[in-house]
Amino acid sequence: MDPMRTDTTRLARLHDAAREEAQRLRREAMDDFWRGANGLLRHAALTAQRAATRLAHRLQRRHGPGGAARTAFPPGMA
Repeated sequence: MDPMRTDTTRLARLHDAAREEAQRLRREAMDDFWRGANGLLRHAALTAQRAATRLAHRLQRRHGPGGAARTAFPPGMA
């Protein structure tokens, strides 16, 4: 068997294996990236939801059940 052909065949196999490994690593990296991005977005959405809930409660306490804004002044002094 021709040694040059054997080396070329072996090199082609190594190249194919390296390409497959690179594709696998690229897929894993993309999965990790999107998993992290989704986690950040989920955290940001939960933080925004909590802030909106706190704001709604503060506004409800401030305006009271009748909807009018309460002030620190007694009636007739504002």
